[in-house]
Amino acid sequence: AISHAKNAGVPIVVAINKIDLPSANIEKVKQDLLQHEVILEDFGGDTIWSALSAKTGEGVEELLEKILLQADVLDKKANPKRAAAGIVVESSLDPGKGPVATVLIQQGTLSRGDNFICGHLAGRVRAMFDERGAAVKTAGPSIPVQVIGFNEVPVAGDSLNVVANAAEAREIAQKRQRLHREAALRRTSRGVSLEDLSRQLEAGKVQA
Repeated sequence: AISHAKNAGVPIVVAINKIDLPSANIEKVKQDLLQHEVILEDFGGDTIWSALSAKTGEGVEELLEKILLQADVLDKKANPKRAAAGIVVESSLDPGKGPVATVLIQQGTLSRGDNFICGHLAGRVRAMFDERGAAVKTAGPSIPVQVIGFNEVPVAGDSLNVVANAAEAREIAQKRQRLHREAALRRTSRGVSLEDLSRQLEAGKVQA
């Protein structure tokens, strides 16, 4: 998670959980983060952190306040009125629901019935569920939702973007699939198996 955040060039806010446990050692977690070059404010860095307990709720409000403060300082704003765009956090093949993905909405508002493109897949939002499993009709910026409407399991990290209609979604998906196949074919054609190389050496076509 730290590597993904750094590669994306986005700020990190650290939540140290389970402080309700007798074995909780906040200072050790801080030291461990230093090994990953995550320097908290306590040590002169610029990474905000908060201690909390998801079980008791202690510290949750403070964490939310710090996240909002960070967003204000960095002037992070999202437009809820544009076409939705988000990123797949995790995905799976559910026995009852089929291919599903948890999508974090970053811009716009995702609505039931929206056509979308996600990686090389085209789809349509048939249903959405919040973190408690309750059905929802829309999801705005910063809201994670489980989306049903994929024809295959998407890849975590893929971007989801709403498009005007199903025809446009299929066209973009087909183009991306074709480019993916062509790239794979080029990689295969460039590669030479050990068996082929051995035959070429025996025939004197290449020098060892």
